[in-house]
This record gives sequence, C-alpha cells and structure tokens, in this order.
Amino acid sequence: MQVVQQEGPFSLKLLCNLAGIPRSSYYKWLNHKPSAREQENQQLLEAMILLYEKVGGIYGYRRLTLNLCRQTKKEINHKRISRLMGVARIQSVIRRKRKKYAGSTPQQVAENLLNREFQAELPNEKWVTDVTEFKYGTSQKAYLSAILDLHDNTIVSYVLGHSNNNRLVFETIDLALQAATGSTPLLHSDRGFQYTSLGFKKIIDDSKLKQSMSRVGRCIDNGPMESFWGTLKCEKYYLNKYHNFESLKKDIEEYIYFYNYERLQAKLNGLSPKEFRTKAA
Repeated sequence: MQVVQQEGPFSLKLLCNLAGIPRSSYYKWLNHKPSAREQENQQLLEAMILLYEKVGGIYGYRRLTLNLCRQTKKEINHKRISRLMGVARIQSVIRRKRKKYAGSTPQQVAENLLNREFQAELPNEKWVTDVTEFKYGTSQKAYLSAILDLHDNTIVSYVLGHSNNNRLVFETIDLALQAATGSTPLLHSDRGFQYTSLGFKKIIDDSKLKQSMSRVGRCIDNGPMESFWGTLKCEKYYLNKYHNFESLKKDIEEYIYFYNYERLQAKLNGLSPKEFRTKAA
C-alpha cells in the first residue's frame, strides 16, 4: 500500500477504503518497530531456512531445533521452530514403509538375547545388523549391509554390493571387527539366510561374539537398524534418481559420513554419533 501510494495517483484514504482498513491501522503498521522477540524470530527464520536448504529439506522441526540450539548457543523450544516452519511453509520429507520379504529355511538360529534392550553402556557392547535393497538404472538392484552400535548409533561398518549373498554380510562383519579390535559384542540380526548360515555362525564363534536373533515376524526386535534404513532412504535415496551403481554408492558413502559425524540426535544429548562416541572414550 505504501509503494502504491508513493508511485501512483491514489490517496491514502482511497487505498484504505479499498483494503477495508482504517487509516489509524495503516499508520500503526507504518510506525511499528519490531520487538526483540520479533527480531529474534526473524533471525531464527533466516537461519532455519538456510539450514533446511543446506540439508536438502530432510530435517523436521526436532532436528532443526537441535541444530539451531547449537548454532545460537541458546535453548529454543521445538514448538517455536514448528510454528516458524509453518510461517515459512516448509516441512521435512515423508518416510515410506519398508517392503517385507519372504524368509528362508534357516541352517541355525539363536535366541533373542537382545530382547529389545536397545541401550548400551559402552561402545562395542551391542551391535545390530541388517541388509537392505536399493534400485538404480532401469531394473538393477544393489544391497547394503551395515552394522550399527547401540551405544551411540554409529555405523561401525558397511558394504554395498551387487548381490545379496553371504559374502556381503561376511565382509561387513570383518570390517567391523577390524575397526573394533579385541571387542566381543553381542551381535543382533533378523533371521535372514546370511545370519542363519553355518558360515556366519563360524565367524561368530571364531570371534567369540554373542549371537542374537529377532523372533519370527518381529521387525521391531531389530528396531534401531530398521530405523536407520528408514532415515537413510528418506533423507537421501528417495530424493534422487540413480542411473548407475557409482552414483548410488557415492551418495550412500556421503550420507553415512554425514550421519556419523554431522547429524545431531536428541537421544545423544544433541551430539552426532561420533561426537558422543568420542566423549565416551
């Protein structure tokens, strides 16, 4: 209205009548000075939008709050960030449900020793593992095997391959054991054919690990691993189209580094997995 009045042949009275507001309201708006709270909200809004764009829109209000608290070194209520997201009309990406696959006849099984006790006092005390599928190109598939430490949610090791076979899983556990020399954690998995194979059992026994398995049809028994797959796919994979294996591998490697070193988690007192792990050392 101010611009129209200054640049056009219209009186303020006419413009206010057209807008359906009294002139006193216009002058009140014109002379309004932002309060300290309003100025802070504007600064938060700008910082929030920059962060949101930097991570490709994968953060919701909780994770935006964690990061903004760290940036500003102030306590910020998550409800405030949620309201500002509404003002900016931004929201995080939506997760998809994971597909279920038919099981196979196991060669050997183990008890559910983990029993949904997903906390660990020390690093390398409890590990969970699983394999998930990705698609690229026209109809090609890739498979990611990973091991997650329940102490700090660090991805200890991972292997991306073209085939969902025993070798994929065996290489993953070998890398984890190399990274945690001398450790003998409990290792929990579902009842996939790799984990029920005699070859996997031999690695478990030779490394003096304790094997634990989910009950039949109970995905929640391996909840933290399922949660990581959902996070990875929601925040990276589903946002892109992959025409070849190399581009998929590059993005997965970059995301796991980001997840381990930069992605803050409320469960870890607002730290990244590696930061939390370093403080525990």
